Amino acid sequence: MARNEKFASLVARHEELTALMSSGDLAPDDYKNMSKEFAELAPVVEKIKQLDSASRELDDLAELSSNPEMKELAEAEMQELRARIPEIQQALQIMLLPKDSADDKNAILEVRAGTGGDEASLFAAELFRMYQRYAEGRGWKFEIMGISDNELGGYKEASALVSGRGVFARLKFESGVHRVQRVPATESSGRVHTSAAPVAVLPEAEEVDVQINDKDLRIDIFRASGPGGQSVNTTDSAVRITHLPTGIVVSQQDEKSQHKNRAKAVTILRARIYDHERAQLDAARAADRRGQIGTGDRSERIRTYNFPQGRVTDHRINLTLYKIDKVVDGEALDEIIDPLIADDQAARLAHIR
Repeated sequence: MARNEKFASLVARHEELTALMSSGDLAPDDYKNMSKEFAELAPVVEKIKQLDSASRELDDLAELSSNPEMKELAEAEMQELRARIPEIQQALQIMLLPKDSADDKNAILEVRAGTGGDEASLFAAELFRMYQRYAEGRGWKFEIMGISDNELGGYKEASALVSGRGVFARLKFESGVHRVQRVPATESSGRVHTSAAPVAVLPEAEEVDVQINDKDLRIDIFRASGPGGQSVNTTDSAVRITHLPTGIVVSQQDEKSQHKNRAKAVTILRARIYDHERAQLDAARAADRRGQIGTGDRSERIRTYNFPQGRVTDHRINLTLYKIDKVVDGEALDEIIDPLIADDQAARLAHIR
């Protein structure tokens, strides 16, 4: 079985990188870039070698099957290989799918209380803690950037910078409206209420990704206030930045230092501008492809958490898990994210075939 030309070029590049990196002649930056490329290529090349090995073995068994004494054994092994080779090919196709350029980036997570009053704010706080526990479970860093809470302990809005390997690649599927159905603690009649909390996951943008000109910004300084209007501090340290070209507004007041609030606000602003630009590009590219994963529109209801029935349903792939406590604890969130990733891969494979 002839080797695919693309596979051959990938193996050749892997061998070239191996030689260059072991030469000791590379500048530190070149070595760093090549190390990253090498790490990305290594599992692909390993899979190509598995495919080559299986293909050669199939050819050998085909010859062996012409021997009457070996025919039965050879044909049994051939049947097994014929089933395994398409699985290896499928895995290779998925590995070689075009990557989202932001997949390797950290993410800024934003959770807001939507419709539902106090219950929505309590649900937003619960979602935020779910992602915090999930991040900790995966060994990611979860840095809280800002929380606006109320007297009940609910969150009107909260944001965090999540850092680690593959953060955006996994968390990006959480963008959308999350809905909760349960009896609120404040409900005396025992009626089930429905509330919602929008979640936004933005790739952290670096300066190289987004250039922000000072002339495009309007910066307002004001006094921070806490829950119920109580003062957080007595200085004008809160910052509101408006990006005039896009109309994006970011406020930050958690820090007592105006400088720190401004730095956090710029980080979030840069991420929102980057996300805005990506969304415009994606809309153009995806005009002819919607797929089961949905449009990615954050106004889209993506998941329902039904506490009376103990279930979580992701509406994009019609997946229901009856383990709501483990999902909300962050422990079983991968059981939703993994199928979402697989579904996205299948949709993209179908699109390029």
